[in-house]
Amino acid sequence: MSPLGDEFGNVVRRTVILIQMQRPGVSTMLGRAVRRRCPWCGGRGAFFTGWFAKSDRCHTCGIAWRRGDVGFELGAASISAIIVLGTLVAGMGGTMVATWPDVPYVWLFVGLALAAVALPVLVYPITFTIWQAVDLMMRPPEPGEDAPEPVR
Repeated sequence: MSPLGDEFGNVVRRTVILIQMQRPGVSTMLGRAVRRRCPWCGGRGAFFTGWFAKSDRCHTCGIAWRRGDVGFELGAASISAIIVLGTLVAGMGGTMVATWPDVPYVWLFVGLALAAVALPVLVYPITFTIWQAVDLMMRPPEPGEDAPEPVR
């Protein structure tokens, strides 16, 4: 295909998606985010081209991942901290309750230290898409934002 055909095909596909787009529900957006999909349209691999490499827009609906917010990464870091620290505290508490009174403190410390290093790496892309879903719930896309307009 010629480059003009590719560009024309992408424009037509994006226009059809934008016309048919409705605002998804909270559970739908969070469910899509946990699966690393665009919370707004459900597009696969929407914002991540690799585990750490991000794209500036969803490849399906065209919504930007930052959306003009300077502190977007802070929200994603907060989600990461909640997930990681919550998992570590639950793991520590569960282990202490299950093994009381002979708690294996050394093994508990080693396990929690390994989890504290591995978990942020594992949840990195998921925290960004979860925060994108939260951001879209709080601030739905505006028509002039080059994003899909919600159908009311």
